[in-house]
Amino acid sequence: MRKNVDPPANRGAVMDCRNLPSLQKERGLRVVLTSMESDSHTWNLVFLQLVLEELGHRVTNLGACVPDQVLVDRCRLPPPDLIVISSVNGHGYNDGMRLIRMLRSQSELAVTPIVIGGKLGIGGADDLRYSGALLAAGFDAVFQDTAGIESFRSYARSLSGQAS
Repeated sequence: MRKNVDPPANRGAVMDCRNLPSLQKERGLRVVLTSMESDSHTWNLVFLQLVLEELGHRVTNLGACVPDQVLVDRCRLPPPDLIVISSVNGHGYNDGMRLIRMLRSQSELAVTPIVIGGKLGIGGADDLRYSGALLAAGFDAVFQDTAGIESFRSYARSLSGQAS
């Protein structure tokens, strides 16, 4: 014969885990990460994805050689909280100028933070000259490959309200 015994406090507590995935979705920024159509590099995307996920963000990594229209279509509905464009092949300035016009022409993306970083040209230190033009064209931030990752981390933290 069984006895009904009250369990000690916290013992036998039941947690409803069905809502955990939706709770996790509420944390961090929704980030679309991509390279550009001419850039076949992937290691930079994997690294940036890990950095962003370490900060608690949810990343959709579109990969390498992403056609411009594929990126635009993916970012329209629903718009992400942040779009990160990475370049390693030295065509970042040229490809970025074309791409930012396409992205900013979409009303859904008018105020979405869009950043670009990496190797923006093939001129070494002279590539710093591209930052102003990229910002004027509509990027919210430009991260040169020589600057390291910390300025990008700080920027991503600032968008999500995390302390630096």
